[in-house]
Amino acid sequence: MSKRSGPNTKYLPKGLGILHEDRDILVVNKPAGLLTVSTDTERERTVYFSLTDYVRKGSARSRKRIFVVHRLDRGTSGVLIFAKTAEAKVALQERWPETRKKYLALVHGRCEKRAETIESYLAENQARMVYSTANPKKGKLARTAYKVIKTADDHTLLEVDLLTGRKNQIRVHLAGIGHPVVGDRKYGKGNKSDKRLALHAHSISFRHPFSGQPCVFEAPAPGYFYKLVGKLN
Repeated sequence: MSKRSGPNTKYLPKGLGILHEDRDILVVNKPAGLLTVSTDTERERTVYFSLTDYVRKGSARSRKRIFVVHRLDRGTSGVLIFAKTAEAKVALQERWPETRKKYLALVHGRCEKRAETIESYLAENQARMVYSTANPKKGKLARTAYKVIKTADDHTLLEVDLLTGRKNQIRVHLAGIGHPVVGDRKYGKGNKSDKRLALHAHSISFRHPFSGQPCVFEAPAPGYFYKLVGKLN
């Protein structure tokens, strides 16, 4: 794979960094607060819109485009993959069950268990709140593994292995064991003093859609995490 050198950041919003680019894929480090794709109320301030502008070099007439492979919530930062061709998108999504995704989550409280795998069925109500249920007929199976990285004061930093990919899975599972993610106003006890949702897509491992070579990309922990738990090894 050839890595594109010196990406032109002129067409990228502040905080959106390119981790890797070749003819088939584009891997970025998404900042918290930026949507992956558009919604009914926001069309342009998204990663997809910005990267489309980037590959087109600002030319609206260009036919170049990118393809969404997966998404991160607006409040979540970290590694995000896009395909540069339809073929690459299909290849990546067909192998998606093999893809490994690790997150860093800063949670409230001190976890009694140093490591644990949380398993439940997740469902969504009419208010778009995701919740855990023991009834397999009501929800989809979700599995989240975590291990403690560091504890400081009344916060714990976790490395989270996302074993399935359900909506809001990490946030719901961690809140369910009494350790909601810092800054989570939807499922936890987020307040105005929290600068952001403390959830970060730290790394992703997969096979390149055409070469088949193993790829691993990482996005360093945001500085906000260091402020709450100190330096990380």
